[in-house]
Amino acid sequence: MSPRQNRVTPLGEILADPARGLFMGNRGRLHDAEGRLGRARWRHKAWICCLVEFRGHRRPIMAPGRYTELFFLDEAVALAAGHRPCAACRRADFRRFAKDFGATTAARLDALLHAARICPVSGRQRHHTAPAAALPDASFVLLEEAPHLILGAAALPWRPAGYGAPRARPDGRVTVLTPAPTVAALAAGYRPVLHPSAGLPG
Repeated sequence: MSPRQNRVTPLGEILADPARGLFMGNRGRLHDAEGRLGRARWRHKAWICCLVEFRGHRRPIMAPGRYTELFFLDEAVALAAGHRPCAACRRADFRRFAKDFGATTAARLDALLHAARICPVSGRQRHHTAPAAALPDASFVLLEEAPHLILGAAALPWRPAGYGAPRARPDGRVTVLTPAPTVAALAAGYRPVLHPSAGLPG
């Protein structure tokens, strides 16, 4: 069977790839009765990042009339794509993120995050620039047209199945994929879960 189109990249795109991820999430129902994605890439502003297992719940993937299950390599990818921790299955993480984000309610957080992640004219992911040296760990940047995870003195290229060999953290200003207020939350202390291929615990 061909892989479903439900793997999210740090650029916010949704690909078909057999690689598995550490987290699941959703943006609403994006698929049709045959499990194919339409043109829409979100249906609401609550883009969440969930546990793949929670209290033994099991659900068919891309069931008709249900939300579209999306999957991320790790939490840093989910954050770069514009998602935030789920307030139900990841309540403690949500509270920590909201505190570091500076939002008091999920609705306020989602409104601020949506404005920071999506360009209202093009509907595409919004990018910003920043000095590479000032970025906190777990931020994603665009280097040579490819997403890289910033971690310590290194920048790790993202692949659907894991991170590649590290290169040196770049100098000067870079294009940042992670939304600006999420970068601020990372700088304030929020620590996302990273894939083992990053080489360091999340």
